[in-house]
Amino acid sequence: MRLVALETATPASSVALGEGPNLVATAQRVDPRGHASFLVPALDFCFGQAGWKPSEVDAVVVDVGPGLYSGIRVGLATAQGLAATLGVPVIPVSSLDVIALRAATRRRKIWAIVDVRRNELATSAYRPLPGGVVREGQTILHSPDGFRAILESDPEEVLLVGDTEGLPEGFLSGLHRVKKGRPRYPSADALLELGAGKLERGEEPPPDEIRPLYLREPDVTINWGLLREEGPWPGWSRS
Repeated sequence: MRLVALETATPASSVALGEGPNLVATAQRVDPRGHASFLVPALDFCFGQAGWKPSEVDAVVVDVGPGLYSGIRVGLATAQGLAATLGVPVIPVSSLDVIALRAATRRRKIWAIVDVRRNELATSAYRPLPGGVVREGQTILHSPDGFRAILESDPEEVLLVGDTEGLPEGFLSGLHRVKKGRPRYPSADALLELGAGKLERGEEPPPDEIRPLYLREPDVTINWGLLREEGPWPGWSRS
């Protein structure tokens, strides 16, 4: 099972190829405005490193957010077009799930956060389990003050992961049960792992049901049908 993973939901863009969850090739760059210019060269590089042909891909895994509007649009449009061209499924994954998977903790409750701008944070809580994490509750938007109020009321020890560098100065002052950890951004290697698990469990949504997870109204709308017809870029096909 050969997979392509596309991660563009945050300032850190990355691409990964894997045999199931096992990483074969990867490329990454941090640039909040460079998602579109990164993807095609990164894909070409990874396919060259792996020695794969596009026709050998079995599925495309993509981060659908929450995150940056522009990054999510670029990643999902590319995934939809590539999958339609190659005739393979798209496996959507949440950026917060990807971040939480790589959180280094065995006992602390995990809060994953993504800065979605406009003074709002996308947040989800997780429990560490052997070999992974499980999400508790829904993904919710909070203001920094609202999120701090939640942390203040939580009696548990908490590991805060994600874009903690963007939190207001003094945000953690007095929150002695809360520690900051890594990763800051989601990565395509973790996306690959989650996508492989979904594919093995048969969690393949119909193409028309795959949508970006913005959590609020987007600035623009996307004609997904047109994108799938046109493909991700010239020259890619199953042949």
